Amino acid sequence: MSLEVDIEKKLDGFTLQVSFSAGDTATALLGASGCGKSMTLRCIAGIVKPDSGRIVLDGRVLFDSEQHIDLPPQQRGAGLLFQNYALFPNMTVEQNILCGLKAEKDRAARQVRCTEMLRAMRLEPLAKRYPAQLSGGQQQRTALARILAGDPRILMLDEPFSALDSYLREEVEGEVGSLLARFSGTALLVTHNRDEAYRLCPEMAVLDSGRVLRTGHTREVFADPRSITAARLTGCKNILSCTRADAHTVRLTGWGVPLQPALPVPENCTAVGIRAHDFTPCGPDTPNALPVKPLSFSENPFDWNLICTAPEGDARLWWKVSKTTLTSPAPALPSFLCAAPESIMPLTD
Repeated sequence: MSLEVDIEKKLDGFTLQVSFSAGDTATALLGASGCGKSMTLRCIAGIVKPDSGRIVLDGRVLFDSEQHIDLPPQQRGAGLLFQNYALFPNMTVEQNILCGLKAEKDRAARQVRCTEMLRAMRLEPLAKRYPAQLSGGQQQRTALARILAGDPRILMLDEPFSALDSYLREEVEGEVGSLLARFSGTALLVTHNRDEAYRLCPEMAVLDSGRVLRTGHTREVFADPRSITAARLTGCKNILSCTRADAHTVRLTGWGVPLQPALPVPENCTAVGIRAHDFTPCGPDTPNALPVKPLSFSENPFDWNLICTAPEGDARLWWKVSKTTLTSPAPALPSFLCAAPESIMPLTD
């Protein structure tokens, strides 16, 4: 299974220009709200027509502006889960699922497939209920059952957890993760939540203002986001300005000390990213040591947060220390913090 997308669409405020590919593992489209993630899904599904470009699914052309190909949504084999689930309020769970089987002309076959989906999604006791009588998680399972009943070649989930409270989100996320792992086709997950992307998708593409900034294996993207914007979108709290000294060394602005990342330093490097958990207290002679002056200290249920500044100036960094228990004592305030070379990420604008 494979998907190739290379499209352009002029929108209010910016032009969507996305180019990426996805295979038979789940791929996250990570980006801030309004960056074009959901519009990309709508273009793939055939709900919105791109101005130009090409979309190919499993070798089958869904859209090609030059060849004047634009298959209607019902011929694309695409299943799209909307943020609000789009269930028909006047239909029961069973009737909603049957709506996803309109292409099947045999009534008995439709009912058999519906029964299979009710069982697979644990909806059998809820078959005669209406959407208003369901919890958020039950509504989502119903919407997914309706999509999967039609055996889509690509499954696309648009912010599937945004309408759920935090407790239910964790429960439903586990179910969606199992579903994505079992799904045999291409799967895309749109999210602004870097943790969801990391947990659920082995592959990812980072989007900003209608453009793809970075693609690759999820762990590799987090370890080397390459740009300042991609680093922020993947949750890096410390974006520290620097100047390039050579291919293996940068000098931090505000600290004036050298750091040596494991990754090569590009010529246009303007900052390094260091994730807040990657700092360690150290002595002044430790490689990559930064002198720090504690500015503020706060406690969360599962970690401690310390914001520091350079001894001279106002350059800041954020250090997070995980707790082993809720009653773990606060860490000693450090005079120096260091980061391992592999934790220092060279970044460009």
